Amino acid sequence: MEQPSDRPLDRPPNPSDLAPTPAPLGDGGGWGESWPTPAPPPAFLQTPNPLPLPQEPTPPLATTGVKRGRITPWLWASGLLNGVLVVLLAVGGNSGMSSRILPRWPRSVPTASPAPAALVLNPRHQLPYDRWVTLLAQEAQVAAIQKPPHLYVLAGDSISLWFPKEWLPLGMNWLNQGISGETAAGLRKRLNLLDEVRPEAIFVMIGINDLIRATDPQSILEEQRAIVRYLKAKHPQTQIVVQSILPHSGSGATWEGRDRLLAIPSDRIQRLNRDLQAMAQAEGVAYLDLWPLFSDREGLLRLELTTDGLHLNDQGYIVWGAALQLFSARELQQK
Repeated sequence: MEQPSDRPLDRPPNPSDLAPTPAPLGDGGGWGESWPTPAPPPAFLQTPNPLPLPQEPTPPLATTGVKRGRITPWLWASGLLNGVLVVLLAVGGNSGMSSRILPRWPRSVPTASPAPAALVLNPRHQLPYDRWVTLLAQEAQVAAIQKPPHLYVLAGDSISLWFPKEWLPLGMNWLNQGISGETAAGLRKRLNLLDEVRPEAIFVMIGINDLIRATDPQSILEEQRAIVRYLKAKHPQTQIVVQSILPHSGSGATWEGRDRLLAIPSDRIQRLNRDLQAMAQAEGVAYLDLWPLFSDREGLLRLELTTDGLHLNDQGYIVWGAALQLFSARELQQK
């Protein structure tokens, strides 16, 4: 698959973005299941130098259940300070549960500063697209074989990719299928990786990189329609959720592609989101409108929720995670 040379760079992850050493579930997490010790990461990820991709990579079958520590009250309290008090309180009753994420092999060396301007890349930041796809295929195969309970999928670009595990909704297993710089067409072409996975819900957020590349909004809409129809056909028992495209911070952005962001007016994203909502309704799938949570009065991404005007910081992910928790509790579990 040909990838454009102007693929956006990720923000560097916080140290908390990297998965801890896996341990058996039920070790204080409140779930009680027991999971095998994980296998080492694929060979091409064990060295800082790019190596030829294995001809037939073997998925790490024993890596599905990573024990997640219980989130302490003070961590969730920090989320309440972001204006999501009502959202988090409405979810109540989950304080005794832990959320878990399917393991992701480390992709970068943590950096002390979240400022994109100071980003120092190592080869894993620049993992070629085909190797990303191979890695995600391995993780999807693990989920298909191990069949973890309460499985949910994030499908999208770097905004989904860097979702910190500690801010994901409680009481769920998460399979993250985000790739940096992904487009709607790119996501559609790799949906087959999930064919054998049986999640309860798949959350799709895609489109901002298409807009950055000046793709016609109608083309983005049709690609998302194709994504929805494919997922409906392959996962008839799964709830499909289309999420709105998030705003950017306009002139307040510090991302290196700032000029390209400035070329995308806020009302263009909002019109596309309205079309996505209408499409989701016509296709009989759910729509999660995140725009009001992230935009200011001018329709721009609130600066306190972003690292660079495009990607989210911890506060942004707290808001998104709370929205996912409440949406799942109120909308998905009632169907």
